[in-house]
Amino acid sequence: MTLPKDFLWGGAIAAHQAEGAWNEDGRGVSIADVMTAGGNGIARKITDGVLSDSYYPNHEAIDFYHRYREDIQLFKEMGLKCFRTSISWTRIFPKGIEETPNEKGLQFYDDLFDELLRNGIEPVVTLSHFEMPYYLYTEYGGFRNKEVIPLFVKFATCVFERYRDKVTYWMTFNEINNQADGQNPVHVWTNSAMMLNDSENHEEVVFQAGINELIASAAAIKAGKEINPNFKIGCMMAYVPIYPYSCKPEDMLAAVKINERRYFYSDVHVRGVIPSYTRKYWERHQYKIDVTPEEEAILKQGTVDYIGFSYYMSGTVTTNMCMEGIENEDVKNSKITKNPHIESTDWGWPVDPIGLRYVLNTVYQRYNLPLFIVENGFGAYDQITEDGLIQDDYRIEYLREHIKQMKLAVSEDGVPVIGYTPWGIIDIVSFGSGEMEKRYGMIYVDKDNTGKGTLKRSKKKSFDWYRHVIQTNGTEL
Repeated sequence: MTLPKDFLWGGAIAAHQAEGAWNEDGRGVSIADVMTAGGNGIARKITDGVLSDSYYPNHEAIDFYHRYREDIQLFKEMGLKCFRTSISWTRIFPKGIEETPNEKGLQFYDDLFDELLRNGIEPVVTLSHFEMPYYLYTEYGGFRNKEVIPLFVKFATCVFERYRDKVTYWMTFNEINNQADGQNPVHVWTNSAMMLNDSENHEEVVFQAGINELIASAAAIKAGKEINPNFKIGCMMAYVPIYPYSCKPEDMLAAVKINERRYFYSDVHVRGVIPSYTRKYWERHQYKIDVTPEEEAILKQGTVDYIGFSYYMSGTVTTNMCMEGIENEDVKNSKITKNPHIESTDWGWPVDPIGLRYVLNTVYQRYNLPLFIVENGFGAYDQITEDGLIQDDYRIEYLREHIKQMKLAVSEDGVPVIGYTPWGIIDIVSFGSGEMEKRYGMIYVDKDNTGKGTLKRSKKKSFDWYRHVIQTNGTEL
């Protein structure tokens, strides 16, 4: 059960959840900057611009923009081989439409990547991680508008050229398939900068935006390969496998059809064609999706080198309508229901380590490409003891069990896994709830849900545990 010697142990964050400095050095307003704080079970609000009487946790976040050197020293002490982050689009093109990029924004990432490389840490970079210029929403309506496609490609091309000798591993859109059902307004907003209204078919609009993003991704990949053929450019998926509740044939088929909704995005990323099951779905629902033969050619020309993905949980579907659950529209007379064999976190997320091995196997069998686990982690309320320690054994247990399953997928199943970057290696603002107190990190940041705190960094028990895991290349957990 040994991992390759060049296995990339690391950690992951996103620019908008960590950097802060939301209006410094020429940075423009991002769609993440108009999201207020929420809570456990309380949705974040998306405001009409930045309002003076609202609290936006991303505006300061953990001030990584000014403190990254201090944090990188902690990452080095932990032994990270790589560090996944993203580039804030609005630091480079504040509105998204400028002809000339913002040099101060470009220089920040030069300095960040240089500091990582000096400390033996390889940058792994996402181009668009749940943020884009707010101006592209107000003026274009987000990715529902094809005019945004060349603007993304311009941004991607700019940073590919600038960092061609500093970054090897890239991803285009983070968790692009999170918007798959079109029902969660936060997911639609952060993926596509769209607000949906009652007069339009939400699902049809999201499919169109998704196709536009897939075209933008493919065009960017094509441009990136021309800039540096040695780039490794991947997609980034959120894989939430849906199991059949029973071996009843109807349950088995329901699971297949529900999983197609998320696979659609990676099918296009990898194969370069729109799958037949999606075309049939559009036909049945009479959706008019605008994709030209020229755009379909671009999809074929810009396929990915690897699949980056997040894995946090699994789901379960039943066709027994007498059971409790949430009705699912993909399969008539089906419900998403609770899996009685697994427990859940304080936020109701099912904990299923074996599901990670399941995903690694099914995705590799489907695509035959290397896989990169770029998010996996445990959000929890961490308590500081009287002596100032954080005994997060629950996080260690979660990560340990998932790493065990990853190792089995590599050693017994033959799945090629590039690396593992737990989310988030340091406490950051939660994307879903906007909380600080939903903590994932192995490094504690002194800040609460209202923005109060010193921002002081301190090590949790999991810090030393993960350091030992890396030192032994995963042989000692």
